Amino acid sequence: MAVNPEIDLVKGFREMQPDDVSDILQIENSVYSNPWTEGIFKDCIRVGYNCWVYMEQDELVSYGLVAVAADEAHILNLCVSPDVQGQGHGKRMLYKLIALAEERRAHSIFLEVRKSNNVAKELYQQEGFNRIGLRKDYYPSAYGREDALVFARELSLDQRFQPDDGSD
Repeated sequence: MAVNPEIDLVKGFREMQPDDVSDILQIENSVYSNPWTEGIFKDCIRVGYNCWVYMEQDELVSYGLVAVAADEAHILNLCVSPDVQGQGHGKRMLYKLIALAEERRAHSIFLEVRKSNNVAKELYQQEGFNRIGLRKDYYPSAYGREDALVFARELSLDQRFQPDDGSD
């Protein structure tokens, strides 16, 4: 399954910078009960993970991080500001992360999602991800621990997404 060409994967996207982390933490803290720390985000940038933000009218509205090793990609974090959830930003960022994995010749991509996150689970299933496992007590929660569902999908080796760089 190739990336949906109707979603612009160039306009609005840019690589995450250390200066973005304060804005990212505002979103992270408003969405997650156990958010990532400033140090985690800065370490991800420092070690060279694919860390991207999406800007809309000079406002950071979503971010995503994917690590690619050998022929496998792992979506580490994908988050959308609560102010703009339900407007397709999660799908747009997911497509961007898939495109990055394909550009780096990954054969498959996987992620973990909270068992209770029905909106995210529905998005991943709509985009060709299949549940492949369960990680017991993976996430901290207000009630102790919560299981993570592991989703994965194969990537298209013959239909690599190449963003339009405007050089035509």
